[in-house]
Amino acid sequence: MSEDDMSEHIMRAVTISEFGGPEVLTVEKVARPDPLPTEVLVRVHAAGVNPVDWKTREGQGMAGLQTFPLILGWDVSGVVEEVGFGVTTLAPGDEVYAMPWFPRAASAYAEYVTAPARQWARKPATLDHVHAAAVPLAALTAWQTVVDAAHVRAGQRVLITAAAGGVGHFAVQFARHLGADVIATASAARHPWLKELGADETIDYTTTRFEDAAADVDVVIDLVGDAHDQTSTRSLKVLRPGGLLVTIPAGVSPELAQAAKAAGMRVTPYLVEPDGAALTTIAGLIDAGQIAVEVEETFPLEEAGTAHARGEAGRTRGKLVLTVTD
Repeated sequence: MSEDDMSEHIMRAVTISEFGGPEVLTVEKVARPDPLPTEVLVRVHAAGVNPVDWKTREGQGMAGLQTFPLILGWDVSGVVEEVGFGVTTLAPGDEVYAMPWFPRAASAYAEYVTAPARQWARKPATLDHVHAAAVPLAALTAWQTVVDAAHVRAGQRVLITAAAGGVGHFAVQFARHLGADVIATASAARHPWLKELGADETIDYTTTRFEDAAADVDVVIDLVGDAHDQTSTRSLKVLRPGGLLVTIPAGVSPELAQAAKAAGMRVTPYLVEPDGAALTTIAGLIDAGQIAVEVEETFPLEEAGTAHARGEAGRTRGKLVLTVTD
């Protein structure tokens, strides 16, 4: 293999070789992956940053499913470079986005990613790669929760905690799109923006406990969890008899399951999975102007550690994104 050929098979990536703080993220030169049959090779233009990324980096999140050296990241927007044998849905040059492989490593903090063709979708035509990279994991989590798990329908009352975050701002919009009345918890500064997105009511969690301000709720989508002030358990107080609590961050403890049963409520955990078909639907809603995407800040690949520190500090409006390729 010539020197030029060898350079074509090397890429930059943010890797970790041990769990720890943001300082363990380092940019290295690693082997570029090659697409297997039914897979595509995508040149990454931008990669979204999500809480599961820094939780996994710390040894939590999806850490138990990973091996070192590890390239973090699951949100990708880019351009198809090559297609493997058997791929008929995509071709080189197609602009695509995805949340591939989750919960196994997708290795999105890199210049190239490979994944099965049907886990990808054509990116929204109205978005640049930075904004498209902010969509997959957060929007799929919100879509699959609102549509597939909760079966939200018109006229229902839906409470969404941490509504100004990545998943939350999509969940507000999807629930509103389906005709639900949406109650959103967030700091007061976020309330005007959340109302623009479709929230009917807003609650300032810094001054008011949501169970004192909301009642007769059909569905609670809890993006905070019991680890923070017993948010999931408190959510049971606002539900109607037979109402549904969907918990995202940490699942359902035996104590929470027992409390829900005793109160006559339903509760279910949820974990997102790759879904190219849903991403196609979401792209259509975005291109139709029905769903907005919020990116608060971008960082070059080399500043992935700074992006993690920014995300871990909390209070992010929408998403943080790494820029990889111009």
